[in-house]
Amino acid sequence: MQLRRHDPERAIDLDLVRCTENAALAAWKYFGKGDKNQADFAASDAVRGMFELIDCKGLVRIGEGRKDDAPGIFTDEKLGTWAEGSIPAAIALDPIDGTTLTAKGLPGAISVLAVATGKTLRDDPQPLFPSIPSHYMEKFAVGQTVAESDVRVQLDAPLDANVSIIAGQLRKRVRDLVVVVLDRPRHQKIIDSLRTVGCRVRLISDGDVAAAIAPSLPDSGVDAYVGIGGSPEAVISAAAIKCLGGQQLCRIWPRDDAERKHLLASGAATEDDLRKVWMVEDMAPGDHLIFAATGISDSPMLPGIQYRGGPAIAPFAASRPITTWRARRSACTRPARKCHSDRGSTSWSLRSWQISAPTSRICVE
Repeated sequence: MQLRRHDPERAIDLDLVRCTENAALAAWKYFGKGDKNQADFAASDAVRGMFELIDCKGLVRIGEGRKDDAPGIFTDEKLGTWAEGSIPAAIALDPIDGTTLTAKGLPGAISVLAVATGKTLRDDPQPLFPSIPSHYMEKFAVGQTVAESDVRVQLDAPLDANVSIIAGQLRKRVRDLVVVVLDRPRHQKIIDSLRTVGCRVRLISDGDVAAAIAPSLPDSGVDAYVGIGGSPEAVISAAAIKCLGGQQLCRIWPRDDAERKHLLASGAATEDDLRKVWMVEDMAPGDHLIFAATGISDSPMLPGIQYRGGPAIAPFAASRPITTWRARRSACTRPARKCHSDRGSTSWSLRSWQISAPTSRICVE
């Protein structure tokens, strides 16, 4: 008797894309108008409204508001219809990664969402996205070629050693590498070290989810992402990077001694937790995972929304774990097919299980 595959996330994957599409379009109305909170509120409201149409029992594990006191969708909020027999799902999302970029009309803003389900419909998905107790984490993200090499980058290794490993695996000269770093005073030592060894450094003001994912994307022009950024964003980017076969190393980074003492005294973290290096498998365990994103403004990951007086064109990407794709590859010999939806036509092949980037044409007022 042939066993049926259990892929509950596939029943709602395109609906999840609609969530990020609507968030991006809602944010676009406030693009360049200087009010990041209004843009964030509109995008969050759009996501919440779309989930009211999706048959799932969604629990937000990674949401907004804690780090930057922003309006939005919060941890432990329930999304979806919660109808009897609907799919239990853990949700990690950021309706706008780059609210300041959106308010200032700058490139690099995207809407992102990751959803994980258990192996069976009876499994509790809550543990699938961990809640990191600190506001920030150290991060080092690389693409699939580097992640699958015999020589791995290490979070504690000297930066010049890690750069040499990346250059060797990508068959590039060190001086040709492009490393993205958030433009913050705390990163000055990293920036100086990268420039000393000859790397090209691309500084960004915000939007480290797209920046962390970029090394795992073909033709993004980014070879690595290094620095300290938000912990919720680390979990969201880990989901996408896992789908694309890359790797992201993270570690809790207390901002000062006061936060460190608070984490230890409250029991939120132990000394071992502060030393632990998180990988994508720790932040996004399991294979039943969907990542969706829509560009608001141009970024290394996705083009932004284009509005030319008619329908708005909203480029999006949707991906599932590369391990799932490989398993399907050995079990499925059907030829590539075309999938049609109200988002336009998308040519699907074996590779498109990893990532597809069609566009939507949606009329906006």
